[in-house]
Amino acid sequence: MNDPNERITKGLLRAIQAESDGENFYRMAASSTNDERGKATFLRLAEEEREHIEFLTHQYNHFLETGKPDLNKTLSKPSSFEGSHPIFSEKLKDRIEEAHMEMSALSIGIQLELNAINFYKTQATEIENQAVKKFFRELVDWETGHYHALLRQQESLKEDYWSASGFAPF
Repeated sequence: MNDPNERITKGLLRAIQAESDGENFYRMAASSTNDERGKATFLRLAEEEREHIEFLTHQYNHFLETGKPDLNKTLSKPSSFEGSHPIFSEKLKDRIEEAHMEMSALSIGIQLELNAINFYKTQATEIENQAVKKFFRELVDWETGHYHALLRQQESLKEDYWSASGFAPF
């Protein structure tokens, strides 16, 4: 793939698909949890992935039409996920032995976000267009926030979950 424009458009298409997978996964996770905060957080993550899809689709279409990105279209600021329980409420610990779906959702979400981070880093490194590099770097930062929130939540629940599920030799 020697044509830089083809590299960009193919990268944008792959990014749109990855964001779509993320949106669908987070909507599924929201509908599968009984934790109200978890439901709301997964829906917020899905909406952020939807925003990424819309941004990337706009950039893809603009690039096809003009051969360059639309510098007037920008991403909003990412959400902040604070605290040791950024995804679920503390109440989840009360039923941690039954939280199989929630723990699986954290693991899968972590992997999806890590895949996105690595893909966007590669795109930002390999693409020469500075404007395209910039928005791929912004997506790295955004997905890194998601990744760390999911990881913090997983770490805060892991030992209790393992113990309650008989996974750890405590």
